[in-house]
Amino acid sequence: MRVRNTGGRRAAARRVVAASLAAGALVGTAGCGLTGGPEETPSPAGSSSAAALPQGDEPFELDPASLTTEINNEYWPMEPGTQWVYQETDEQGQELRVVVTVTSETKEIANGATARVVRDTVTRQGDVVEDTFDWYAQDPDGTVWYLGEDTAEFENGRVTTTEGSFEAGRDGALAGVIVPGDPAVGQAYRQEFYVGQAEDNGAVLSLDEQAEVPAAHYDRALLTKDTSTIEPDVLEYKLYAPGVGPVLTLGVSGGAGREELLEVGMIPAGVATAAGTTPLGEPYE
Repeated sequence: MRVRNTGGRRAAARRVVAASLAAGALVGTAGCGLTGGPEETPSPAGSSSAAALPQGDEPFELDPASLTTEINNEYWPMEPGTQWVYQETDEQGQELRVVVTVTSETKEIANGATARVVRDTVTRQGDVVEDTFDWYAQDPDGTVWYLGEDTAEFENGRVTTTEGSFEAGRDGALAGVIVPGDPAVGQAYRQEFYVGQAEDNGAVLSLDEQAEVPAAHYDRALLTKDTSTIEPDVLEYKLYAPGVGPVLTLGVSGGAGREELLEVGMIPAGVATAAGTTPLGEPYE
């Protein structure tokens, strides 16, 4: 799941500028500002308000049997059939359409977990340029775990690369956290780990932000800072609205762009979401 995450996309992107740029970048570049409430000071790692989560390649006791594909985390509920449509402006100023769909499918992961399959399809002027199947599950504390992805990039309807694909429990790849079950300012965590291929990280910056996007105005949003160990010059900020999920993503360093929610809804029953089809169920040419 390349940084940008929602949940998986655009080969490893966005990295580190000083965290002090967060407010200025959000207000000046994004049309989304810090709310102006009392400043929240990050809690030290290990404190009760910043529960320990795995970082880097460190071991973490995650019981696959305890995970569920019923994902109802407040900041990213994944009911099968939910579909988010985003507009992304990339580093070249080109517009992309991103469709993220929670399928009814599940997958058995190499680490023993069963994951929900979420499809993430990117098109440019109607042509598919990237198609990814991301795998998620939720633990008893409500934390949403990222268990890997099957990704492909396209040119003229043909696959050009599957680089970035990985599966937790295979070849040393590890599960990571996408949204903590009880987010607290100061929490830091790995989002994914596959050495040299997928080493993305997240950190909670605020729980009381707002975002204005074409879909709506959202309050009480969770703000995270997303970085990558293998691309240290890229930085991305992401806002998750309660009851909705990711609504705005801002690349503020490393050449990344902006992605904003256009609409969210439920797709009709029976719409194909399997590999080898477009988001509307039509086969690739």
